Amino acid sequence: MSIDVQDRIERETLIAASLDRVWSLVTDTGFWVGPTGVPAVPGETTVSHHDEYGDFPVRVEKVDPKSYVSYRWASAFAGRELDEGHTTLIEFTLTPEAEGVRLRVVESGFAALDAPEEQRRGALKDNTEGWSQVLDALTKRAEEAA
Repeated sequence: MSIDVQDRIERETLIAASLDRVWSLVTDTGFWVGPTGVPAVPGETTVSHHDEYGDFPVRVEKVDPKSYVSYRWASAFAGRELDEGHTTLIEFTLTPEAEGVRLRVVESGFAALDAPEEQRRGALKDNTEGWSQVLDALTKRAEEAA
């Protein structure tokens, strides 16, 4: 099995909104799949539902208030539990700036997924496209409330 699949997606955007507003949006566990209304609490797992793609368990890994939150999810394995070898790690870092909040998202762990290379590549491709859409929607939502 060849492991030349890129391991991470990195995106960054500047959001013209308050730190509190952006923080409230990124700590809605699983918001990138579908809003849950469940706040990010380390160790807690919530199921996020997407009408087209199904249900995805999301576990909160770490929270540093108003600066960092990370989650694990099994994006390439809809409906599966968060077993080792089936999850990627999503990290959100928030940095206040004069114009608003710089939001950086990193999703990593694609190369280590316990799946055929084609499935790992598909997950990376799908999520790369997905993060652009998610960040656009998040920015619009945060700035509309600003």
